[in-house]
Amino acid sequence: MSLDRFAPAVFVFLWSTGWVVAKYAALHSEPFTFLSIRYALSALAFLALCLVMRAQWPKSRATWLRAIYSGFFLHGFYLGGLWWAIANGVPAGISGIIAALQPLLTAMAAPFLVGERLQKSQQFGLGLGFIGIAIAISPKLLDPATSDLSHAAVPLAINLIAMGSVTYGTLYQKKHLQSGDLRSIATLQYVGALILTLPLSLIFEQQHFDGSAQAYGALIWSVFGLSMGGVGLLLYLIRRGQVSRAASLIYLMPPAVALEAFIAFGEPLTLPLILGTVVVVTGVYLTNRRAAERRTPAEA
Repeated sequence: MSLDRFAPAVFVFLWSTGWVVAKYAALHSEPFTFLSIRYALSALAFLALCLVMRAQWPKSRATWLRAIYSGFFLHGFYLGGLWWAIANGVPAGISGIIAALQPLLTAMAAPFLVGERLQKSQQFGLGLGFIGIAIAISPKLLDPATSDLSHAAVPLAINLIAMGSVTYGTLYQKKHLQSGDLRSIATLQYVGALILTLPLSLIFEQQHFDGSAQAYGALIWSVFGLSMGGVGLLLYLIRRGQVSRAASLIYLMPPAVALEAFIAFGEPLTLPLILGTVVVVTGVYLTNRRAAERRTPAEA
């Protein structure tokens, strides 16, 4: 059995574990502190990979700065907001559903940033996506235990802002970093993420990292399973021309996260969560279907 068949599914599995790792790491470390350590190690790991494989580095100062700047949003603001939200009470399953907003937000921003017009089915898909989010998070907002909305609404809002950050970072990378070696660009992006999260850790946290085996396990998986393994598989898929297969499996991300959170932490698979997941996945599919139909085999 070749890697080609299973690489897209493995990629989605690796990516989906990020939400579970975020909640697990919150038991052993403060979020910005953990992410600062992760970004530093990820940058060093990618640097070593670049040196061993003799990757090409950007030739212009502007490209270096653009790569670092994109890292602020793709990793720094995005994971910083997501991990803080989970550490402050957002269930991993709900955060995984909110993650499905990323392609929806990208489609919504595209008409303003790159001049793409949305089809009627895409507009309908956008509406469905936001309805699905509302269904999924409604028990969290209506729970009497969170009658003080600051305990529920603020972390959820930060989680949503994080999705906006990765959306902007994705569009920025597509516009300004379409060429160059992805390994060296990834290294610089993690440097950018570290530049953002390290000051947040020093200002707002006590740099708590309990040094337990569980904490180091979460850190090792974050660096090598997520930052290295996930990105490495993505590079492989790009080279093998299977990005479209990976993109189609992204629709399975929210249910995968919800199931993993149920197994790992006992987060209930409630009816609103299941129904919201189905509605969001349908909305994401409708929003992206037209673009997938227009993509030629050479572009996939």
